[in-house]
Amino acid sequence: MAPATDESLVPALRDFGGGAFGIYIHVPFCATRCGYCDFNTYTAGELGTSASPQSWFEALRGELSTAAEQFATFPTSTPEVETIFVGGGTPSLLGGDGLANVLSAIRDNFTLAPGAEVTTESNPESTSPEFFERLLAGGFTRVSLGMQSAAAHVLKILDRTHTPGRAVTAAQEARAAGFEHVNLDLIYGTPGETDADLDKSLDAVLSAGVDHVSAYSLIVEDGTALARRVRRGELPAPDDDVLAARYERIDNRLSAAGLHWYEVSNWAANDAARCRHNLGYWDGGDWLGAGPGAHSHIGGVRWWNVKHPARYADRVTLGGLPAAGWEALTADEQYTERVMLTVRLRTGLPLADLDAAGREAAAGVLADGLAVQQGDRLVLTERGRLLADGVVRTLLG
Repeated sequence: MAPATDESLVPALRDFGGGAFGIYIHVPFCATRCGYCDFNTYTAGELGTSASPQSWFEALRGELSTAAEQFATFPTSTPEVETIFVGGGTPSLLGGDGLANVLSAIRDNFTLAPGAEVTTESNPESTSPEFFERLLAGGFTRVSLGMQSAAAHVLKILDRTHTPGRAVTAAQEARAAGFEHVNLDLIYGTPGETDADLDKSLDAVLSAGVDHVSAYSLIVEDGTALARRVRRGELPAPDDDVLAARYERIDNRLSAAGLHWYEVSNWAANDAARCRHNLGYWDGGDWLGAGPGAHSHIGGVRWWNVKHPARYADRVTLGGLPAAGWEALTADEQYTERVMLTVRLRTGLPLADLDAAGREAAAGVLADGLAVQQGDRLVLTERGRLLADGVVRTLLG
């Protein structure tokens, strides 16, 4: 790891890697803190007067301008931005106009490719028909809504504040406003969740008419309120066998409804419905991450911003990129990431990308029924998806 100064980081950024280029914007604000979340987010009470959406936005504009200036010094010109993803946190707390201003700030400094995908995450409770109409008018093309569950008691354990039916209504409002691409997020395996609860959530998702679903098993992250409750014995830890059964249930229901997996935790109605921004991550593309705590990757160099919104704004004011640290990935590290990410995709991992030891290990993975060979690619079976992390460890030796 190297110190985060322009004297060290900027010279390491020689060029883009030649893949897709996207921009991620991190909005660090939340109305309340969910018990399972360990993201870099802050409530108004936690921030006090040290930072605000306005000071964050001014700093964001400064970071985008500085990054564009630095990229202009590369041997090749900055590629057009193919995808934008505004995440957090709760971006919808900025309102439709606030999010439109974020997109305008990006356009002021970068060129968007024709047909660029522009996504924002949203909390169902902070959306409305007018919100979605303003987003669409402002240039957004895709909305991702945090549903998590349709069961009230599950939402309560997760400390989610929206009512069970609001996510479906929000998705329908987004579709009515003109959004063709709408995603709903699910979390499965929450303590107290039953098969009936999951079925209720899947029924709700399918009734919403969305073309994309993300489903993630609950992970108890260290330092969260949920982890403290599990440690005290108030809640049981998620059970691996239950999680596997729930995943199979989700995959079967979504596949039967015409939503097919294209990444281990993501299902889409067709190729156009896939999240191109996330595919950029999994396919080894380049991206600029702007905002407090955001991570970036350009041409094999990764860096991450300072986390606290006030310190982030101070760093931007001082000039230069607001990085807390950076690293240039070695060839071995890039190989590891390539295997780890690409094997999760339905398009599979090219066998030619594996070294000799990896190809030998792949033969064992195929023999164990964890993957099949489709052409020159290794593609996970359903059982392989359940054991994807183990497959990666096997391939990497």
